[in-house]
Amino acid sequence: MSEVTKIAIVGASGYTGLELLRLVFCHPKAEVVAITSRANAGTKVTEVFPRFEGHPGTEICFIEPDMETVAATGAELAFLALPHGTAAPFARELLGLGIKVIDLSADFRLDDPAVYQDFYDHPHPAPELLDEAIFGLPEVYESEIKAARLIASPGCYPTSIMLPLIPLLREG
Repeated sequence: MSEVTKIAIVGASGYTGLELLRLVFCHPKAEVVAITSRANAGTKVTEVFPRFEGHPGTEICFIEPDMETVAATGAELAFLALPHGTAAPFARELLGLGIKVIDLSADFRLDDPAVYQDFYDHPHPAPELLDEAIFGLPEVYESEIKAARLIASPGCYPTSIMLPLIPLLREG
């Protein structure tokens, strides 16, 4: 990736997307090149989120969640800010287009499709990608994350439990 990473956010109009926009609009090494929303396609981000008025990069408009269109923006990395069960097909398509993916849903947090089905009451939508997904906890998987094409963002509850336990587990 280049010095400034070109970022797409799929599902940018929900709460997770809003918070991600807030973070990346202020990040010196991030350029938001695509934001998707079915409900807000064609609308400027500042019309949906007036708090961003005057910030650099906020002239951008929402687009339909068409991954070919996202790829045409030059996006190098896509965040999936979508509900579990809906993110995996987008991940599959983006990876096929050569775009690195960070999934903020639960779709790739569990590496066993049977466990996923037990938790979510439906089969995993992209089981062929489960072995490739890296659990995105940088305190443990920093080098793996850097090399990964698909990163599963850990949830807040597991993170709050794992981080204090990791040093204890490492010491035996």
